[in-house]
Amino acid sequence: MTPSPLPPAGQGSDAGQSSDVPTLLVKIFGKDRPGITAGLFDTLAAYAVDVVDIEQVVSRGRLVLCALVTEPTVASQGELRATVHSWAESLRLEAEIISGTGDNRPRGSGRSHVTVLGHPLTAESTAAIAARIAGTGGNIDRIFRLAKYPVTAVEFAVSGVETAPLRTALATEAAALGVDVAVVSAGLHRRAQRLVVMDVDSTLIQDEVIELFAAHAGCEDEVAEVTARAMRGELDFEQSLHARVALLRGLDASVVDKVRAEVRLTPGARTLIRTLKALGYQVGVVSGGFTQVTDDLKERLGLDFAAANTLEIEDGTFTGRVTGEIVDRAGKARLLRRFAAEAGVPLAQTVAIGDGANDLDMLNAAGLGVAFNAKPVVREAAHTAVNVPFLDTVLYLLGITREEVEAADALVD
Repeated sequence: MTPSPLPPAGQGSDAGQSSDVPTLLVKIFGKDRPGITAGLFDTLAAYAVDVVDIEQVVSRGRLVLCALVTEPTVASQGELRATVHSWAESLRLEAEIISGTGDNRPRGSGRSHVTVLGHPLTAESTAAIAARIAGTGGNIDRIFRLAKYPVTAVEFAVSGVETAPLRTALATEAAALGVDVAVVSAGLHRRAQRLVVMDVDSTLIQDEVIELFAAHAGCEDEVAEVTARAMRGELDFEQSLHARVALLRGLDASVVDKVRAEVRLTPGARTLIRTLKALGYQVGVVSGGFTQVTDDLKERLGLDFAAANTLEIEDGTFTGRVTGEIVDRAGKARLLRRFAAEAGVPLAQTVAIGDGANDLDMLNAAGLGVAFNAKPVVREAAHTAVNVPFLDTVLYLLGITREEVEAADALVD
């Protein structure tokens, strides 16, 4: 805790600030147990000091408690020190009291949340990320663990550097280290993001829906090759869509139920959606796949929005054509805007998640675009990337802790 301006003891902020007001930094170390914080401040209360700041951390049962308080009268300062040390010793704790002036130094301009995901998170990668933050001129003000499973997720509160250059610097470092690093601007808008829209194929689900249909039509390999080229950005999506759908001509429409049963949700998908819904978010999907599957997913998962292409069916068979508005790269971004308008959520407060080149416009249009196990071209263009196979890790990028996830689960149960 570094000194900076502090209102005089007993006066509010309207009284003005003074950087030379004497303060004491009281630090307590030792085995954690209930009542330590109450005991410390009960001890300090006898000297009529004002509380300026408090920070407390518990790691593996060991506590570090810091209290910044106004200095008592000169006559009683020695007694305060002796009393605090005596109280600490009675509980087998250690105490340190440091004299100084003023409050903590204000955080620098340019504030960001840096979330680091590791599976596992190594000391080497943590050191490299911290060094790169310092190299950009940033200062780490606070570190907090968001989750210990299924990945280790740690959040750094960083100040002193703007978000964009920090994100660029850490993206390079993350790629070299093989960890996921997300950098988002600090501020109220982070908690205000109330619409999440995600791609379906290879994002919400593990499959490519058209390949599931193609397997029943006997043309799976041919369709898979066209799909892969489209996702890499080598083919125009609409042209590739028509080419693949044409291969399904004559397929009996009864396979729809079979394909729905074959769809495999991505690990963490249910947890992601359940938690977001419990926290008041609205959730939608946009897909270059087909409404024959997305409508079913919307109902099963309780989604608020869903849009996709529609396979045309006549006389109980697929015609090899799609009907209605094509959901392609531009269409996904357009639908994100439409969903946001219907939800009453500013576009800056939306989150988009996807893996393919046809998701890029949507990812860039959203307030936060997340590339999930994405192709290289998508990882490089998105705001952040997640490369672990658990979709619910996206929650950590929003500052949601594992404890909050479990609390949301308990509400459902």
